[in-house]
Amino acid sequence: MDEESEPQTLICVPGQVLCAASEFTVAGEGTYEKLGYIHSTLAGIVQMKKREKNTYISVVSFGGGATVPIIGDIVTARITAVQHRMAKCRILCIGKAALNRTLRGIIRKEDVRATEVDRVEMHKCFRPGDIVLARVLHQIELNVFHLSTADNELGVVVALSPSSRAIWGAETIPMVPISWTEVQCPETLVKESRKVAKVVPEKGESLKKNLALF
Repeated sequence: MDEESEPQTLICVPGQVLCAASEFTVAGEGTYEKLGYIHSTLAGIVQMKKREKNTYISVVSFGGGATVPIIGDIVTARITAVQHRMAKCRILCIGKAALNRTLRGIIRKEDVRATEVDRVEMHKCFRPGDIVLARVLHQIELNVFHLSTADNELGVVVALSPSSRAIWGAETIPMVPISWTEVQCPETLVKESRKVAKVVPEKGESLKKNLALF
């Protein structure tokens, strides 16, 4: 038997370049396209399926695999640090799926909002401890993702009061949005600036109730 005719099993890891993307080579399930190349989002086995003129590249995970966001996914994240040009965060959920591993995100100044980008001040948009909704733009490196809150429905959905942030173990007091750019503590009436997300009340309440899970 000709050994060269036997199919080879290709195994990949998250972020690995699989092949060049083209008009007829398309990223399928478990992959994403970036800068003209198709990358894997999972650790698993590479599969190629032909449909008419197109070849679809996909990855099937083994052993359950690890959940990794792809371009366009909406994620829930907690802000961990705010700098002059960016905010760093830890991704907690992809859609409604909670993660059990650490994925990091970066929100750059130019991706905070869609208008008046040059006037964005990061410390007026986010504070450490805030819970935000953001969209995945692309993967920067393994387990690090470039995020955006530019859409109206994206941004801060849960902000903790100054007293909650200042005292370790203090009672958690979520602040209440009073405009697109401000939140207020319901007890002390202290106001702070934020890039507030437009979220329907049911979702906002659900996030507040589930805050303890994070």
